[in-house]
Amino acid sequence: MSAQFYVSPEQLMKDRADFARKGIARGRSVIVASCRDGIALIAENPSRTLRKIGEIYDRIAFAAVGKYNEFESLRQAGVRYADTRGYSYDREDVTGRGLASVYAQSLGSVFTADTKPFEVELAVAEVGEDPATDQVYRVNFDGSISDEPGILVMGGDATALATALDTAWSGRNLSAAGFGDVIRSAAHALPHLAGTPTADLLEVAVLDRTPRTASGTRRTFRRYGKDEVVQTLAGEDGA
Repeated sequence: MSAQFYVSPEQLMKDRADFARKGIARGRSVIVASCRDGIALIAENPSRTLRKIGEIYDRIAFAAVGKYNEFESLRQAGVRYADTRGYSYDREDVTGRGLASVYAQSLGSVFTADTKPFEVELAVAEVGEDPATDQVYRVNFDGSISDEPGILVMGGDATALATALDTAWSGRNLSAAGFGDVIRSAAHALPHLAGTPTADLLEVAVLDRTPRTASGTRRTFRRYGKDEVVQTLAGEDGA
């Protein structure tokens, strides 16, 4: 009978982390930015049907990079969690922090106990009454979680993209910017779109903090259609 090779726990965790990071780095980038009008979510995505950005609950949205089947299962689980908690208790009890914590626990369990970790990185965004009360959380493949005020960048060469965005907004107040300015800046910084951003490669959605009492709905999530993305990139949105 052949003997099994011994692998130290430290090496095993390192190998799993390297494996997950490589998978995430192959994914196209996602940018989540808090601004005057709400929270903008912009992703490089050539698919018209497979979404990287989605609505979770009234004021909460989800964005992800990595393996689609893995993060889509997490998105659906988040919707079920939010619906169940909102129905059992109160809609105000469904929070971005609570959802991010649930995701962190799930990803942490998979990372330590399963053979293969999830190759995903998640963002959970909750829009507040003003930019100071917006909440954006990053949840990594290993279950680690962090609060990311301002701009969050995931996937691809995230470091270079974050640097490009910091340069673009140097000396400018992001919290005073409208959705149009933020979306155009993100589109020009994304590596596969830089210089020639096109609506065919962009997925855009927003959490709009504007009160919607006239329509009687609590929902703040709005997905941009192709025509609206084209108009925004052309600077025809008035922002």
